[in-house]
Amino acid sequence: MGQLRGFLEYERVDEDKRKVEERVKDYNEFTKELDTKELNKQGGRCMDCGIPFCHSGCPLGNLIPDFNHAVYRNDWQKALKILHATNNFPEFTGRLCPAPCESSCVLGIIEPPVAIEMIEKYIVERGFKEGWIEPEPPAHRTDKKVAVIGSGPAGLAAAQQLNRAGHNVTVFERDAKVGGLLRYGIPDFKMEKKVIDRRLDIMKAEGIEFKTNVEVGKNYEIEKLDEFDAVVLCGGATARRELPIPGADAKGVMQAMKFLKNNNEVVDGLKDMKEELSAKGKDVIVIGGGDTGSDCVGTSNRHGAKSVTNFEILPMPSEHRTLENPWPYWPFTLKTSSSHEEGVERNWSIQTKEFVKDEKGNLKGLKTVQVEWHRKPGQRPELKEIPNTEKEWPCDLALLSLGFTGPEKTLSEKLGVETDARTNIKGGKNYQTNVKNIFVAGDMRRGQSLIVWAISEGREAAHHVDKFLMGKSKLPIKGNGDLPTA
Repeated sequence: MGQLRGFLEYERVDEDKRKVEERVKDYNEFTKELDTKELNKQGGRCMDCGIPFCHSGCPLGNLIPDFNHAVYRNDWQKALKILHATNNFPEFTGRLCPAPCESSCVLGIIEPPVAIEMIEKYIVERGFKEGWIEPEPPAHRTDKKVAVIGSGPAGLAAAQQLNRAGHNVTVFERDAKVGGLLRYGIPDFKMEKKVIDRRLDIMKAEGIEFKTNVEVGKNYEIEKLDEFDAVVLCGGATARRELPIPGADAKGVMQAMKFLKNNNEVVDGLKDMKEELSAKGKDVIVIGGGDTGSDCVGTSNRHGAKSVTNFEILPMPSEHRTLENPWPYWPFTLKTSSSHEEGVERNWSIQTKEFVKDEKGNLKGLKTVQVEWHRKPGQRPELKEIPNTEKEWPCDLALLSLGFTGPEKTLSEKLGVETDARTNIKGGKNYQTNVKNIFVAGDMRRGQSLIVWAISEGREAAHHVDKFLMGKSKLPIKGNGDLPTA
């Protein structure tokens, strides 16, 4: 424990943000850098609990008190080694993770929790700045070949771990660039894509081969996978949930991920913005109140939308934990993102009933009704409409941010792997499908989830693939294991 009374003497400090009127003019990251002395203090707030619940809150099993202590002592290189022992990509999680570790922080019972996610980000950024993060190709190569299908966080984690074990890894990505939802689902103002590219440069130098614009089962024959000793499916849960109500075919009703992916490609210089994919000068309504909905709000404001409105069918959450939602469980509390701060009208307990079209089939409005949830012990909540609460809203662009229903079925059907009722591919505890040399990890196995879970699943799947290929494995199953490289 670095500072004996640090949690009593230091208050939580978060990064400052650029002014709203400035940051909505570009797609650069909006946070301002903290100085080292303040970061040392933030590390010193860690209580070094007898039972660090942050460990159980983190799917990766990050050694959080240990790297906090190292930051407090200003030993950043040691902190980086501790962090990388359990997390392949802290530069991603340090920016994008909702930080379940902080929700489990013991200090969070009575005070704001330790700023774990921010500390994590600054550890890895210090590592890149100082040149401590370098390619680490394996000392010895096996004769085994592994195909990883999908280059999101699960695929990248599996690929790096299997490469560290000495296997010859090829990653297949159907899009033009590597990264999956990290690249095409996350706006640049939350994570600039150079953050992905610098890590990819390291992974390529370590010997991992990446093949883009390759969709297995379409422009790459399934039979070619026979060349590999093992296959890891990491394609994500990309089947988007629809809203099957009257007028859903109107021009202007769009899936959020189509909107966000296109914008990221425009920012990357890969294409020009088309009018139908732009929010400029439009009344925009985002249906769905999660992170993707928030990203649509921030992107629409940067386009120059006339107005931005957000609908959420659930009631407005409490600002604080309730008796039904105690620590250390995930807090279902009101969250206001940086995008919300930039301008949006948020509406709760509201259901969209119809998309209104003009005579040319263009979207011109939405019809809604207010709803309430009736709860009975032991039963699922029942949704009921409130009489006489119908309303029509002007709308030129409706963005559906309703989540995903599971993986697309095409690949699983062609490979002959079993799926569950939600179309997730069955992987079991060892991540192995019913086809013995095919494994699955990430959202494709567990359904739509968090980046930190994807990295965890990719790491664990790599252990089981390595064991399948070699009979045993030194790759960690969970947390800090006997890593061949730290």
